[in-house]
Parts: sequence; structure tokens; C-alpha cells
Amino acid sequence: MRLKKSHSLKTINKKIIKCKKCPRLNSYIKEISKTKVKRFKDQKYWGKPLPGFGDINAKILIVGLAPAAHGGNRTGRMFTGDSSGDWIAKALYQNGFATQPTSTHIGDGFSLIDTYITAVIRCAPPQNKPLNSELENCSAFLKKELLILENVKIIICLGRIAFTSVCRILAIKGQKFSHGHMFKHETRFIICSYHPSRQNTNTGRLVWNQWNLIFKKAKKLSNPK
Repeated sequence: MRLKKSHSLKTINKKIIKCKKCPRLNSYIKEISKTKVKRFKDQKYWGKPLPGFGDINAKILIVGLAPAAHGGNRTGRMFTGDSSGDWIAKALYQNGFATQPTSTHIGDGFSLIDTYITAVIRCAPPQNKPLNSELENCSAFLKKELLILENVKIIICLGRIAFTSVCRILAIKGQKFSHGHMFKHETRFIICSYHPSRQNTNTGRLVWNQWNLIFKKAKKLSNPK
């Protein structure tokens, strides 16, 4: 089962990396990878759609919006090398879901424990605003991940778009997004959180204690006594 699951994820990830369904996104990530930003001028950008990563037997699935233009789109790994990734790595480590508190690049020793990270959009969208058609194009990948990651019992949705996408895929109705909102759907718990973007963390809309509480809840649910 473990080998079959690993093979299935590898197959999906290969398809994600080669995907060119959304011309606008495909063009944007290539352009960003060429122009770069001053602080990363000497680095080679990934510049392709980004697959998820983590523990194939995960109980916890974290669903974000999309790779950051100069984060995952640069490093080649979701939530790696940007401020949102810093918040995620620290919270995961403090709650026993990661091997170290920081993640800057592939090969830095960072790995997930009992957790898998993915997103509803696999290419960095301009201004972090994907089109509905782009969300629809990408939804098949998340749907397949949810089927393969059969041990997942807790889904953490980072932001309203991630929450809406998960609800659509799982046919969840009657639930509204708000930070900290949690409910059970069939065999899984859904936890809502603001996205740890600078827009939220720098303005105080999301503070550390609020954020860390999300992962404390997930820890308690994943290891019931």
C-alpha cells in the first residue's frame, strides 16, 4: 500500500510539473523566473507548476492558495523561502510536525512528520489572484491527492479560497469561513485559518498565538487520548 501510494503521488506530481493548462499563469511564472528580484538575482528559479510534498501517510493536510512568486516558484517547494513559509515551518516544528523550525531551500534538512502540504493553485498567480477558470483547471490535482492521502483526518485550509475549493471538492455545504472555525465532515475535521501572508501578519490580522492555536488543535485531533 505504501509503495502504491508513493507511486500514485509521484505520477500526479509529474503531471503537475508538466501542466500548461493555464496560459496566463504559465507565462507569468516564466517571466518572474527570468526577471527575478534583486535579492535573488544570482539564484536559478524553479519556474514551473509546483507539486505538494510531505508524509505520504499524513493525518494532516495543509491546503494553501498558491506558490509565492519568489518563494516556492523560486525554490521548487511549497511554502519554502518566503515569510509565509517561515510561519508554517515554525508552527509545524513547535507542534511536532516538522524536523526543524525553518525551511529555506530543498535539501536544507526540512521534512514533514505526519503532514502533507499542497495548494489549490500550483503556479504563482499575478497579485495572488487566480481566475475561476484557473482554480477549476487545478482542482483535479487536489481531488486526486485527497483520494490518495487516505489517512488524512484533518484538513487545514489557509484562507477563504482554499476553504471554498476544499468545500467544493468534498461537497461540503452550509459552512462559512472564519479563522479558527472547525467542523467535522464525514471522517475528517476541517479547520479554517487566515493565510500567513504578510498582508495578514504585518497588519496584525493574524498574530502568532492565533496561528499556533490552529496547529495545537490539529495535534490534539491527530492524537486523541
